[in-house]
Amino acid sequence: MRRTRSEPREDWAEKVEAHGLAFHRTAHPEHLPRPYWDESVHYVFEMDEVLALEAVVEELHEMCLQVVEHVVTTGRYNVLGIPDWVAPLIEESWRRRDPHLYGRFDLRYGGDGPAKLLEYNADTPTALVESAVVQWFWLQDAFPGDDQWNSIHERLVARWKEIGSGLPDDGPAHFAWTNGDETGEEVMTIAYMQQTAEEAGLSGIAIAMEDIGWHPERERFVDLHDDEIRTLCKLYPWEWIVSEPFGRSIPAAPTTWIEPIWKMVLSNKALLVLLWELFPGHPNLLPTYLNTPSDLTSYVQKPLLGREGASMRIVTPDGSEQRTQGDYGAEGFVFQEFCALPDFDGEHPVLGAWVVDDESAGLGIRETSGLITDDTSSFVPHRIPV
Repeated sequence: MRRTRSEPREDWAEKVEAHGLAFHRTAHPEHLPRPYWDESVHYVFEMDEVLALEAVVEELHEMCLQVVEHVVTTGRYNVLGIPDWVAPLIEESWRRRDPHLYGRFDLRYGGDGPAKLLEYNADTPTALVESAVVQWFWLQDAFPGDDQWNSIHERLVARWKEIGSGLPDDGPAHFAWTNGDETGEEVMTIAYMQQTAEEAGLSGIAIAMEDIGWHPERERFVDLHDDEIRTLCKLYPWEWIVSEPFGRSIPAAPTTWIEPIWKMVLSNKALLVLLWELFPGHPNLLPTYLNTPSDLTSYVQKPLLGREGASMRIVTPDGSEQRTQGDYGAEGFVFQEFCALPDFDGEHPVLGAWVVDDESAGLGIRETSGLITDDTSSFVPHRIPV
């Protein structure tokens, strides 16, 4: 793995916007001198390195599924702060094997040792459009003879075909974002999800979460035309859904949810605690504890349900401390051993390794000049020399 400089394409901003990254200006703080999409640099991997990382990702994913089985079998929902009334829904969903679509592992890796799991974004992962589409077109323009760890689009279409075979054939799937997203990132991401589903032969309708209604007589979720929502693919976290007034209606409705409710177990950072408990000493895990640093002298304190690096506290080996703003943490914290991100020319990459269904699917890289990957970080492409 190495970082190298490259000449940005002429009119690169218009090109990435044409490929769906319309939010690269709005989702990134305006005062930063560096753009969100930065193709003036990129990372280079060797094929054997990628194959090894793919194996790590699939092993981690399998371990995560074992954690779901463990939680369902033992009833340890309290570790994750999941409400009691939600636990039976998770168990039923898991036992039915409700289909899941995708996820993104965030890994610490610099080419000098085993990849370390930082967290798993299993319910509403973002950076999908830039990972699946935008960097692929960059590769075709800039390095057409090279390869890329990227089969995300093809795998999403294939997975939708599998999921679609089990969905009701008398109505379209609905694809939902929230009006609370002011950057447009959710709208473009869910629109891309709808596109992959439609390529797989499913019909789709876009809808805002705020426009979903509940029909008490029919006991069905409905759209603005009072049509039943039979399948809902959403970019709205499950922990928010179950806390909404309509959340209590979920058990009565036959709606198929993408992602399914059993993913609440995986979209919670207490997953990291359970992974370390079930697989202690695993080379791709960092020691992580619930609500206590235990014997850790340097650590990252993360809220169970935090997002975009908010409400975090970092204690480094030299004893210095750094905090980020945010309102998360009422549900508790995990304490994960501090593992400094690799340093490439003063920038620190985090590898976002994608899973579609149960298989490794691709890579997106975000860089930060600080200790935490947040909304000030930039996305950079990668390639594999052929």
